[in-house]
Amino acid sequence: MSRTLAPPFIVSAPGRVNLIGEHTDYNDGVVLPMAIDRHVTLRVSPRDDRLAILRTDRDPRAVTLDLAAPIVPVPRHWSNYPAGVIAGYRRLGFDPPGFDAEITATLPSGGGLSSSAALEVATATAIETLCGRALPLDEKALLCHRAEHEFAGVRCGIMDQFAVCFGRAGHALELDCRSRKAVHVPIDESVDVLVFDSGVKHALADGEYAKRRQECAEAARKLGVASLRDVTPDSLVDAERSLSPTELARVRHVVAEIARVPAFVAALTSRDWPEAGRLMGASHRSLSQDFAVSCRELDTIVGIAARIPGVHGCRMTGGGFGGCAVALVDAERAENAGRALHAAYRDATGIETRWFLT
Repeated sequence: MSRTLAPPFIVSAPGRVNLIGEHTDYNDGVVLPMAIDRHVTLRVSPRDDRLAILRTDRDPRAVTLDLAAPIVPVPRHWSNYPAGVIAGYRRLGFDPPGFDAEITATLPSGGGLSSSAALEVATATAIETLCGRALPLDEKALLCHRAEHEFAGVRCGIMDQFAVCFGRAGHALELDCRSRKAVHVPIDESVDVLVFDSGVKHALADGEYAKRRQECAEAARKLGVASLRDVTPDSLVDAERSLSPTELARVRHVVAEIARVPAFVAALTSRDWPEAGRLMGASHRSLSQDFAVSCRELDTIVGIAARIPGVHGCRMTGGGFGGCAVALVDAERAENAGRALHAAYRDATGIETRWFLT
């Protein structure tokens, strides 16, 4: 006699942009991401066997996972994100039944908006729903973070998963990546956040992201500190004797970027938009010159945005090497600013791309 299956359900998780604090999370620094109104959604239907069958609108081939057998990663495949999450929950004693999952997204993949973290957190929520119990949000975020390391091969920091799990409408999230303390920071309604896709996809597992992380770890080792969070602006003078020029540039970015986050929070709180814009510009220059993770297209967006009325500041967001830029714009002029940036970028690069306000 067949058992009655639980009803189908839908789970959804947002992407994120990072307003400031880039490449500081894996250096135990401070970041300021915010969740956005673009999502990954799973339509889940329980099955009466032990198979998880995953389908996405971006790949015609279904992926089948046997939940009664060990789950292992598949080289360079999108299914590693949900598979790693499912494996993580099974290690904790969660025993999900089989299910079908139809995966759709309004987030672009490879756009620097954390589509991978959104897929991980949506999968985690589906497993918790199927099992009828849930982890605390911080443990859920850390499980998804481990899945990205172990299955997708991307040694990211904790920012993306925490931003997706803890995001709150109308707020950014000031996250201390060492203590994991998270504080919601209101964003005044007189400004909007404009997200502009460069049209250049990045692939963080391809090596450059891991190289930057290794450079930071090696610099910290040479300086005798646990992480670059422990380097102060004053100690940078002494660091010049210990580091290569490349390592010194990487440290210079991380130290300055960590300091920019609380300064930006103060500017948001006091509605000092010129100062907020100045900090975003300084962040982008540092990422482009000292950390070398920007690209011609992202630099072009930031340069154009600086000339558009209503734009307070603009910078690349995410891991870099393509993806999106983020701008803080006057709410009353935001639509016109977005259209002007779109037209000028198309004229400069020939790229027809997407943008949205959030």
